[in-house]
Amino acid sequence: MKFTKKMSKAGVALLLAASMAACSSGATPAAEPAKAAGADTKSDAKTDKPVELTFWSLGTNGYEKLAEEYKTVKPNVTIKIQNTADQTAHHNNMLTALSANKGAPDIFMVEIAFLEKFMEAKDKFNNLNDLGAGSLKGNYLDWKWKQASSTDGKFQLGLPTDVGPTVVYYRTDLLEQAGIASKPEEFYKEIATWDKFAETANKFKQKTGKTFVDMPGLLFNGVRDQGNEIFYNNNDEFIGDKNPQVKKAYDFTVKGIKEGWVGKNVLWTPEWAKDTNDGGFAVMLAPAWMSGVIKGNAKDATGKWMITQMPEGAGNWGGSFLSIPKESKNAKEAYEFISWMDSKDGQLKSYISNGLMPSIPAVYEEAKFKELKDPFYNNQAISVEFAKATKSVKPIRYGKLHDATDSIIKESLSNVQQKGGDPQAEWDSAIKKIKELNKRS
Repeated sequence: MKFTKKMSKAGVALLLAASMAACSSGATPAAEPAKAAGADTKSDAKTDKPVELTFWSLGTNGYEKLAEEYKTVKPNVTIKIQNTADQTAHHNNMLTALSANKGAPDIFMVEIAFLEKFMEAKDKFNNLNDLGAGSLKGNYLDWKWKQASSTDGKFQLGLPTDVGPTVVYYRTDLLEQAGIASKPEEFYKEIATWDKFAETANKFKQKTGKTFVDMPGLLFNGVRDQGNEIFYNNNDEFIGDKNPQVKKAYDFTVKGIKEGWVGKNVLWTPEWAKDTNDGGFAVMLAPAWMSGVIKGNAKDATGKWMITQMPEGAGNWGGSFLSIPKESKNAKEAYEFISWMDSKDGQLKSYISNGLMPSIPAVYEEAKFKELKDPFYNNQAISVEFAKATKSVKPIRYGKLHDATDSIIKESLSNVQQKGGDPQAEWDSAIKKIKELNKRS
């Protein structure tokens, strides 16, 4: 799950969405809570004492309905959910509670952008492997599971919830105006490599006079996230200046800016939302959960948007985990609940109701998942496209300074586009600022 408070200010209705790769034949079914404890559900209901679990959740996820449904499984367990849309406040409140050694909930939802901070404080959390999570590992996408694992795999901070593989969202009507194939499979052939993508972008610009891509930031992300590493290695050392994938992303984005096929939009602004609706650009490179944002912004463009695969493979942006702080006095019950809610069944329900893209590949083989068609996206089975995208996602550790580092580079790209800055000078300036940031931290 990935979103920002700025979205609500811009009037954007964020719905998360997604899907994944083919089912693993070796997957282990998640144990039902009562059975995991080796007892019959109904007999447990008569003897178990009342338990109240506090759960700090994030964003629009539908977990309230699942918490109510859990009462039919464990009538003695009540889930008290505190939900927020402000992810910065959500995580800062938890860091404050951990520092004070009081006030933490039984269950805490961690978004991937903040995960590294909590991995540093893993002594404040239960190792879910000690509670039985090791038996569930095979259910989840391997790269997703590893994001919340220690390097040696012995410590597991959280169970994976949703993921955000990147895809190409595009306007069929605008492509047709430019004489470019608009069916997903055919359009993909036109952009299958970044070189082809640039050629098609230039063709579109020449034919329509419009920009092909909405903004520099999402284009940069699309190329950046295809490597094995980004800005930091597993030891949290800055490698962005030496990582060829980062420089490739920067240079390709500069190319688009210089050739005029990258728009000047800024994420979450009203202007960006308006262009999404009015056809101000043809392509957006974004994660699965962006499908709901586009639908919210482009209500007048129903049936004109579709989805295809990224050139040279997908990356991932967003996704969360369910963790259990050590402060919890009901860790066993908390684990039973999250392993039930975050099972194949639970993830399918969360996808259908709230668009949370499952991190359990077995969900992608379910008919309810594969056959779900979206009228907004020209009745396309977008779930299938999301599932394809997960196949090329690589496990990447972000590092605790990832967002700050990324912002510095994007500021340089903005200077190139908005102020006519020299690309090499802006790159050098960004690297210098990032190294100074690392020294201070």
